[in-house]
Amino acid sequence: MKTAAIVLAAGKSERMGKNKLLLKLDGTTLINSILDALEASGIGEIIVVLGHEPQEIMNEIKHKLNSVRVAINERYEEGMTSSFKIGLKQIQGADAAFLVLGDEPILNHRFLRVMIERMEKAGGNVLIISPIHKGKKGHPLLFSEQLFDEILNLKEREVIRDVVHRHTDKLVTVDAPVWTILDIDTPEDFEKIQNLLANQ
Repeated sequence: MKTAAIVLAAGKSERMGKNKLLLKLDGTTLINSILDALEASGIGEIIVVLGHEPQEIMNEIKHKLNSVRVAINERYEEGMTSSFKIGLKQIQGADAAFLVLGDEPILNHRFLRVMIERMEKAGGNVLIISPIHKGKKGHPLLFSEQLFDEILNLKEREVIRDVVHRHTDKLVTVDAPVWTILDIDTPEDFEKIQNLLANQ
């Protein structure tokens, strides 16, 4: 199964006060940590969708531009769904695509493989794979190619969650570590993640 990953990295990081994707955990920036994990998982296509002040992140990932493609969402203020659509339009023949949050503090390549293998084994019977931790669904989400057109045709006020809700009968959850339900919006969030990593 050919798999792509779309990394949503277009936001303003307003609540953080600076670009959170350039924060460092374990000696590397969040964005590079995510791209390292995606590369290690063997995902064929990796697309990073930028928006607000894209040059900062372009400079940070320029050493990866032989294996990663960049797309710019000029309408990034419309939110996550608009960025995911931009990424989907860049995909060249993948059977499924991950929606990866750019501020996901930890991404484990082995867990990504588990999600891919679960979709492979299910054939066309499963359209969405979601991590779940203690009853709470998280990220990244894996979408079958069968849903790409539906996502691309979402109307202005519709969001990815609407697609998920329409296909709960074809959604499978995978028990996941706590990092799948965490993200970083504020300095306090970042401190919690640092403490979590220190105590692992």
